[in-house]
Amino acid sequence: MGLQDKYQELIGQANSAGVTGLQVREQDGVLYLDGTAPSATVKDNLWSTYEKIDPEMRAADLVMNIAVAAGGGDQTYEVKSGDSLSKIAKNYPGISWQDIYNANKDQIKDPNLIHPGQKLKIPS
Repeated sequence: MGLQDKYQELIGQANSAGVTGLQVREQDGVLYLDGTAPSATVKDNLWSTYEKIDPEMRAADLVMNIAVAAGGGDQTYEVKSGDSLSKIAKNYPGISWQDIYNANKDQIKDPNLIHPGQKLKIPS
């Protein structure tokens, strides 16, 4: 099974969700997805689909470089079971867990204690 076959659900979702400039290419055993999502929600949904395909995110065979279009609204992330600030930050290049913590000090007292269902602001 090729990587495009493995990630066909993700590629199809990106197309149907309106990701613009979508480029899919395979190089050295890695599939690269590049494009611009119309909103942070679309980007979050793509990451959720990827996590469903590779739950441990250990295959290291996909690089998803999906930006959010300007005017795509504030980015928020709904905490899922098993999440940590570090794991969430990995979905947002250039953002550290400390950045997320500082943007959400009004609802996070201890950065090690976040709960499923919490809606966190993701700073830009």
